[in-house]
Amino acid sequence: MENQVIKKSGNDSGSILQFAPIQSLIDEGFWHRISSLKLNQWKTDQSAVSITGFFAPCSHFQVSNHLNIISESFSSETNEHSSTNSSHSNRNRCAVRGTLYNTNTIEGFRELDKQKLLKEEAGKIWDDINNGNVEKECALLSRFLVISFADLKKWRFYYSVAFPALVLDPPANVVDLRPASEWLSSEEAESVSAACNEWRSSAVTSGVPFFLVTIASNSHARLRHLNEWESCQQESEKIFFGFYDPCNLPNHPGWPLRNFLAFLYTRWNLETVRFFCYRENRGFADMGLSLIGKALISPQEWEVHGHVPKAVGWELDKAKKVTRSINLATSMDPTRLAESAADLNLKLMRWRALPSLDLTLLSGIRCLLLGAGTLGCQVARTLMAWGVRKITLIDNGKVAMSNPLRQSLYTLEDCLNGGQYKALAAERSLKSIFPAVDAKGIVMSIPMPGHPVSIQEESNVLDDCKQLKELINVHDVVFLLTDTRESRWLPTLLCTSSNKIAVNAALGFESFLVMRHGAGPISSCETVDALSSSMGNLSVKNEHKEPRLGCYFCNDVVAPIDSTTNRTLDQQCTVTRPGLAPIASALAVELLVGLLHHPLRIYAPAEVSGSSDTGNEQPLGIIPHQIRGSLSLFSQMTLVGHASNSCTACSPIIVSEFQKNGMDFILKAINLPTYLEDLTGLTELKKSANSFEVDWDIEDDIDEDECVEI
Repeated sequence: MENQVIKKSGNDSGSILQFAPIQSLIDEGFWHRISSLKLNQWKTDQSAVSITGFFAPCSHFQVSNHLNIISESFSSETNEHSSTNSSHSNRNRCAVRGTLYNTNTIEGFRELDKQKLLKEEAGKIWDDINNGNVEKECALLSRFLVISFADLKKWRFYYSVAFPALVLDPPANVVDLRPASEWLSSEEAESVSAACNEWRSSAVTSGVPFFLVTIASNSHARLRHLNEWESCQQESEKIFFGFYDPCNLPNHPGWPLRNFLAFLYTRWNLETVRFFCYRENRGFADMGLSLIGKALISPQEWEVHGHVPKAVGWELDKAKKVTRSINLATSMDPTRLAESAADLNLKLMRWRALPSLDLTLLSGIRCLLLGAGTLGCQVARTLMAWGVRKITLIDNGKVAMSNPLRQSLYTLEDCLNGGQYKALAAERSLKSIFPAVDAKGIVMSIPMPGHPVSIQEESNVLDDCKQLKELINVHDVVFLLTDTRESRWLPTLLCTSSNKIAVNAALGFESFLVMRHGAGPISSCETVDALSSSMGNLSVKNEHKEPRLGCYFCNDVVAPIDSTTNRTLDQQCTVTRPGLAPIASALAVELLVGLLHHPLRIYAPAEVSGSSDTGNEQPLGIIPHQIRGSLSLFSQMTLVGHASNSCTACSPIIVSEFQKNGMDFILKAINLPTYLEDLTGLTELKKSANSFEVDWDIEDDIDEDECVEI
């Protein structure tokens, strides 16, 4: 601090009174609290923040006490009850008011006008002295100032601390500075000790750091509030101006005396002040460690010129003003550090771009990923980047040597010894990337139409169906990411029946489809024979009276069939351009996040590019139904497809039959090739189409260009 070099002055009459600086001690929790407030509340706001520091009288002859700045320094309750008259006082936590300026950049931190800020804080002390506030609340004589910059990427914090002090000009002189035990008689010392111990043990006065010590002619001592100054002058033989002294030095008083003397001279015109530096030993008053001295104050320059006194107080390091820093990256728990860092980008997005982004919603959403291959790996990674913390993956395959290059959750080690199950390897990988994720891998098969099962296999297949149904029921969102069309049928049906959000991503060689399924047509088992027999209306409406959006199978005129048997290697494997899966996966997650932030969620109407009213746009943009893209053309378009009454996965008749007959219906769909087509009327539709084509062939005079594809 300026003008605070400590020199051993001895007890000679007329020696300049010098003060031992108080030092700050900032707890690690304070910086954690700044991090949280910066990300969640302050954002780019650099306004001054009121905080509270705490100190206590010196309690050991070898060690001075610090001003402690802790996580509770931000507590509104602490700030509200920082008054010296608080019933919440703690004898070891005398409250000191402070101001924090936290900047957005390191450059802003370095460019702060430190002297101006210090002068402003000193001005508050000066105002409280002159308007009488100090007599009512003496703790206002002490203040502190913190300026900081929090580098939340590296967890390094830069800061400086000041304790504003009004400068006496000319400086005060000290006379006869000695231990209190030498100043007082044994009876007086004993009485002062008892009075101080009583003062410190009271919940009302323990946090009052400035006080009067009066000693009557019979050596009886009392401690009184400063506002009793007028009355106690006539009642006492001796009066000392006492304060809690954090300093342990035997020849110098502590820093709080500086402002105390400025107050006594300014407010009561005292030019001779007998001060009492109160110190303790093991929690009790120690008259041998405490000091008493006499300060002589000359007429001050500020009286002549009528201005605020100069102020000093920045902490020094080896007599130099320096910026301090602390690095918490290594001391923090890795899991906590990873969790805080993971949300950094999302919280920064909320500052300016997306203030309505609901991170609590995203962290609590439960996502079920069907397929842990190329799409599943990419979707899981992107979900975590969006703050999703609950991810379940289903797959029955094992990691092959060809997988790690395209499937980002696997390494060569997962391929060895026959390969690890993808679902389990993906779970381990997600947790190694981000330990706070609630990931679970489940090894299971998804029963599929067109893949008949024997009577001996029925029990296992039904168990898989029941497990899949339970998993879909306990999750909020289902991603369909498997590598065959038929494996998406049962999940589509179950999502439709339970009205769950389903997001589908499918890949060709150079094209992709990303879509969200519409809401279910019925919420309970209903009779829909009339709907299934009517082919005039190929779409049904949801409860909001809008045309219901279709699912992955709504445009099909055939039921899902076996797409893997009797296929060549290139037909069995998903052969796509390497860049296709990341694009489709990212769009699938982005589509979900947009849908979750729409007020209608699963019932949100479909939008296409350029169709949305600017005034009604959602923060994340339009919410399309389907996104189809081509890498060869570097193009992308948004489409809308309405639900079909003949859909083999989401039509009312299918959902109704499933809700009425349960697993018996599933077994029929798996084992009987034409069951779904017969049930939905597709069989009749195809017959009608075939007869229509035959009629056209008979008509020789119809131009081929006029034919319409059915």
